[in-house]
Amino acid sequence: MFGISQIQSLSLTPLQMIYSVSDPGENQTIADVFILVGFSYLNKLQIVLFLVLLVTYLVALIGNLLVILLIKLNPSLHTPMYFFLVNLSFLEICYTSSVLPQLLIHLLVEQKTITIAGCAAQMYIITIMGLTESSILAVMAYDRCVAICHPLHYRAIMSGWACAQLASASWIIGISVAVAQTTWIFSLPFCGSNRIHHFVCDLPPVLKMACTDTSKNKIMVLIVSVLFIMGPFLLITVSYICIISTILKLSLAEGKRKAFSTCSSHLMVVTLFYGTALFTYLRPKSISTPESDQIISLLITVVAPVLNPIIYTLRNKEVKEAFRKTVEKSIF
Repeated sequence: MFGISQIQSLSLTPLQMIYSVSDPGENQTIADVFILVGFSYLNKLQIVLFLVLLVTYLVALIGNLLVILLIKLNPSLHTPMYFFLVNLSFLEICYTSSVLPQLLIHLLVEQKTITIAGCAAQMYIITIMGLTESSILAVMAYDRCVAICHPLHYRAIMSGWACAQLASASWIIGISVAVAQTTWIFSLPFCGSNRIHHFVCDLPPVLKMACTDTSKNKIMVLIVSVLFIMGPFLLITVSYICIISTILKLSLAEGKRKAFSTCSSHLMVVTLFYGTALFTYLRPKSISTPESDQIISLLITVVAPVLNPIIYTLRNKEVKEAFRKTVEKSIF
């Protein structure tokens, strides 16, 4: 004979059957998929957001690819600073490509679902890119510090082998920490509603889906943030203290201007990266809403990848000259 729960299961709709039921109410265990609610509240305005984000994604993709190609095609840009810039542009491409294509699709469809495996993969990529970028920015600050504070020893200190080691260390740290953290989070049981009130599988909203104590996971997230995000920020701060103290010792105003111009682009990118992050996580909870959280996350997702290539091209004479030469070669 059928039990009551068995009879009820026969009347479930396809959408309701995407999670299995172990107990009523909040004890329902999510089996296969999450629903990313995202910007569903915008209704028909989602089409407008789709068009805006499509253009933004293409600009970010083309801009960062252009930076990589310019550096690869011009031997004059084969220096440590531009080697790390290639890594940074590649990070931006991976980050935006892990979020925006799926968001663009979800803006056009009614069922905004993502498998748990897909959600985990997205979190892996987002976390890896974020942690690696903070390390790369610290390495770039160290590069500028050596160039300005120890110009006579710059080539010896920042050799090709040293640059490769620094970049590899940044990627290894980002990948290992992100894999450990994300794997631990997705080993938790998820139950209750499978609706994530976000457009992406980010750490805070996914942790809220767990039906067990997540205090240890939250402590781990805090430790990772302090060590691998604020740690590099501290190294960047120390590097710029050394840079500023060296620049102030220069007697000629022209020398000061040239020295500062070599690191101004990096300083703007660092301000953009950490400024948006600090604003996101340090603003008062009382003014935080799911909608405002999503808008801020979206701005972080699209603003930096779009602006970084612009900052490094429009404010950099070497890149602009390389672009001019590349265009002339292609035409003539």
